[in-house]
Amino acid sequence: MGRKVVLGVTGSIAAYKACGIVSRLKKLGAEVFVVMTSSATHFVGPLTFQALSGNKVYLNLFELPQQWELEHISLAQKGDLILIAPATANIIAKLAAGIADELLTATVLATTAPVLVAPAMHETMYKNSVTQANIEGLKKKGFRFIGPDYGELATGKVGLGRLASNDKIMKAVNEILNKQKDMVGKTFLITAGPTHEYLDPVRFISNASSGKMGYALAEVAQQRGAEVILISGPTSITPPEEVKTIFVESALEMEKEVVRHFPGADVVIASAAVSDYRPEKREKEKMRSNLNRKTVNLVSNPDILGELSRRKGGKFLVGFALETRDLEKNALEKLKGKNLDMIVANSPQALRRDEATVKIFTKKGKKILLREMKKEDIAERILSELKESMK
Repeated sequence: MGRKVVLGVTGSIAAYKACGIVSRLKKLGAEVFVVMTSSATHFVGPLTFQALSGNKVYLNLFELPQQWELEHISLAQKGDLILIAPATANIIAKLAAGIADELLTATVLATTAPVLVAPAMHETMYKNSVTQANIEGLKKKGFRFIGPDYGELATGKVGLGRLASNDKIMKAVNEILNKQKDMVGKTFLITAGPTHEYLDPVRFISNASSGKMGYALAEVAQQRGAEVILISGPTSITPPEEVKTIFVESALEMEKEVVRHFPGADVVIASAAVSDYRPEKREKEKMRSNLNRKTVNLVSNPDILGELSRRKGGKFLVGFALETRDLEKNALEKLKGKNLDMIVANSPQALRRDEATVKIFTKKGKKILLREMKKEDIAERILSELKESMK
């Protein structure tokens, strides 16, 4: 990401969830500066945020600085985004009234950066007409809001007022920070999911790929302004809006569509888990289950990525490598052997999961380890590294 985020934490029981937000932002490569209200320190200690962010935690508007600077001004100038999560009814009311009696509100008043507010409070407080009027007033002034969610509240009751999930907050953060649309003018061709190679009308050879990584890449690329063509094997995922999606089943079908759309692409990300083999013969009728033995002859499927590397020209080509051993060695061999610009290596443990640990290797010799991150965050990081590599 390479951006600076000022995170405001206020006095809500949900303050502990902000720890996860700091971790997610750091994994994306953002620099995080945490500002806590005095009431927030009763729920989470400043030292926790200092350890997570790697930066000083800002607490007091009138604290004497080690180096002379007006902290609310310096923070306001540092941040590409100010995120307030959780935001209490009290802090929302102060922002709406323009009150600057503490460091966080003074920083917001001094900033020209976008401000994203994630409310968290009891349902009756959130639905109160005063709170709603404050929120509507801030929205008219350009403040952005995310949530709250419906769910169990601190009182044990279920209602509207729960802090939006970290996934939703991070998606909103990424949309704001990538609003400059750094991929405008680029066409991405992305493959995703498994392929099905049919033995008979009902049985097929496949693998455990869910397609989550490819779909996340397609969504992030589209959000960052690219035109995206997603060629997907069979999955249960709903395609991202405004992404042209072409569904295929077999490796041969995927090859046909990839080759057809390849000439118009600037960037190709081959994240699909294409079956290496297919049955030599597909039975017209369902094979009887009472057979004691059935021999199936397999033939090799086309090497789609290898074919693209031969046609590469000036296109930026990204491959994926799933390995059970010698992950780095095999990934680097594939990077070189298929003339890739970047390769993302992972293990079978990443299949079907929402999180994964991956290693990114670039043609320029860069190596990046992303440990146990959401696939949406991995997609963001891949595109950021891709942007840097294309310079």
